[in-house]
Amino acid sequence: MRQGGGTHDPGTVFRRTPVPGLVAMPSLRPEIEILHRVSVAVHRVFRDAATSPHRGDFVAMGADGSPTEQIDRLAESEILKVLDAEGVDWNLISEEIGHVARGGSLTLVVDPIDGSHNVFRNLPYSTVSLALGSKDLAGVEFGLVRDLNLGTTYWASRGEGAWRDGRPLRVRPWVARGEVLFVNLGTHATERAVRFARKGRRVRSIGCASLEMLAVAGGSADAYFFENAPENRNLRATDIAASYRILAEAGGGVWDASGRDVGAFPLTVDQRSSVFAWGDRAFAESVGVGELR
Repeated sequence: MRQGGGTHDPGTVFRRTPVPGLVAMPSLRPEIEILHRVSVAVHRVFRDAATSPHRGDFVAMGADGSPTEQIDRLAESEILKVLDAEGVDWNLISEEIGHVARGGSLTLVVDPIDGSHNVFRNLPYSTVSLALGSKDLAGVEFGLVRDLNLGTTYWASRGEGAWRDGRPLRVRPWVARGEVLFVNLGTHATERAVRFARKGRRVRSIGCASLEMLAVAGGSADAYFFENAPENRNLRATDIAASYRILAEAGGGVWDASGRDVGAFPLTVDQRSSVFAWGDRAFAESVGVGELR
């Protein structure tokens, strides 16, 4: 990685007054600092576009065949500008622009606006999701997600825990009959998703995969489940790569709806997978998702 030339001071945005009893945050990796600056740049685009009458205009077809909105294209353009300014040679995979080879060994996996439908409905649940790694989900080394409404930043580096604005994130132990589950429901949800929802005392859905997985990582929820039919309505690596690493560092895990580990899921935009993200493995195993058909 070539040394960056960005103009922002990364220390000030992460530095917090120590709180007694909390785990000390490790020194930030340079990669996380760059990812943060990328997220701030996207947040600025998001804020500036929020009142534009053209923010929801369809301007092209995305790499996965879905329509690309103006705000997504603006965010992707800003990301490439920041990468150039930082002097890094990371390749880029984004759900809108597809794959951009920039000569590096690492690839930045981006969902520029996760929860874009929420944005157009004026619902306050959207993020920019950034993951850095290679090959597949298990190869993601760094993940950072920024809440575009609250400005909260979540991040993780492999082996160094998960963090939210400088404070540690940790999944919660399973308490039987006290489950809070995030489940994607609606026209295309499978019968298995409906049956999974019945496993919880409380069920929620906000239409933003990264935030829902981060709710599991932070102990606010026990699991997140997403399975649609047909298969091409499921999630891509761009949707979950960053939160995958953050949840893993917080003590949880991610399977597909059949209970298979998704670590080998490739970092591309042309494949999709169902997702079962969990905090406590005991709960995940008790559900028996493969038997919920």
